[in-house]
Amino acid sequence: MSPATASAPQPSPRPAGAANVVVPVAPVAAAASPGAPGQLAGPIKIVSSLPRIGPAKTQTDSIVFAIKLALDEVSSRVDGAQIVYEDWDDATAERNAWDAGKEAENAQKAAADPDAMVYLGPYNSGAARVAIPILNGADLVAISPSATYSGLTRPGRGDGGEPESLYPNGKRNFARTIPADEVQGAAAAFWAKSLGANKVYVLHDTELYGRTLAAAFAEQAGKLGMQVIGPPEAVDPRAPDFFGIAGKVKSASPDLVYYGGLTENSASRVFKELRASLGPNVRLMGPDGLYQPTFVEALGDASEGVLVTFSGIAPSKLTGRGGEWYRSFKVRTGAEPEVYAAYAYEATKVALDAIKRAGRKDRAAIRDAVLATRDYDGILGRWSFDANGDTTLNLVSGREVKGAKFDDTGAVTLSATGQ
Repeated sequence: MSPATASAPQPSPRPAGAANVVVPVAPVAAAASPGAPGQLAGPIKIVSSLPRIGPAKTQTDSIVFAIKLALDEVSSRVDGAQIVYEDWDDATAERNAWDAGKEAENAQKAAADPDAMVYLGPYNSGAARVAIPILNGADLVAISPSATYSGLTRPGRGDGGEPESLYPNGKRNFARTIPADEVQGAAAAFWAKSLGANKVYVLHDTELYGRTLAAAFAEQAGKLGMQVIGPPEAVDPRAPDFFGIAGKVKSASPDLVYYGGLTENSASRVFKELRASLGPNVRLMGPDGLYQPTFVEALGDASEGVLVTFSGIAPSKLTGRGGEWYRSFKVRTGAEPEVYAAYAYEATKVALDAIKRAGRKDRAAIRDAVLATRDYDGILGRWSFDANGDTTLNLVSGREVKGAKFDDTGAVTLSATGQ
């Protein structure tokens, strides 16, 4: 998807004065046939397409640093071939967020560049819907650390003919290291149930991301025996105010309101009206599209107690190799890694591993090697890409806003199965 904690500095491979702490992650063989020795020659270009201005910038700064850290650890080389990384922006000043035209431009630019072999991103699910078909026609693989919309990969979970319509050449070219929305939505419902919620009202911001999460939450909440008040209801983010919907929600007397949406779609204004109308005792919950400092800052005092889930494990909760990476990141930056940083690092390492296994500068071979990744032993644990390009990881996390910031130290790990 899209969606933070303390701000990280502008990424660079080696910040001035920082210790050179390197945490090697051993690649694990996957089911792809390596090429003959000596066939791999550079330059091999990896590009990322992320919103580099707007509310998501804190997150994408951390993502870009994580990408550079992964490349720095191998001196930007694979079997002697030079790896060139380019950081591309898919946001515009007019929108202050990702833009469909800019994302298409980036995808077309990558497709036309004979050196471009891997596309890291997009950050937003809507942007991924734009980029995937363009990249698919060029056999160019995309690996996202944050685009969670289920319809990008999972049959029966998208709009119209998705996901098949996104892959015109008939071959998958998209994978993600982050669990899909239906995993996060279901885990959020389990969390709501564990907190004692019995009657829930579900809203969304009309966008693809928000609609999908709201539907997944409502579906699982119903299965858990909670009363879901009507189908998920759309809230127009361009409305001049949200008194009407806040009053409607109040009249239904829920004990929890779930809102599927993004910070940039007036989420703080919606939550402020809900809190003013409902009072302090009705819980407000949302997904990782709200997990940004700007959301909390704009919400002010009304942010206290807001619950937010994130499709993945909190960086501070990573263990083993992941714990080493977390400490290394903090030494290198002097700041906490943002929530998608570990997933971006893992995506970069998987890309490098696939390039090595492909053994040649060939988009189709690298794409196939990425999608064939199995039992990868990385900082997120041991995992695989399934036949759809989804990670087999299914843990997410939840955080509460306390004292005008997300309480990361108190983050809870949640499962989409309730186990």
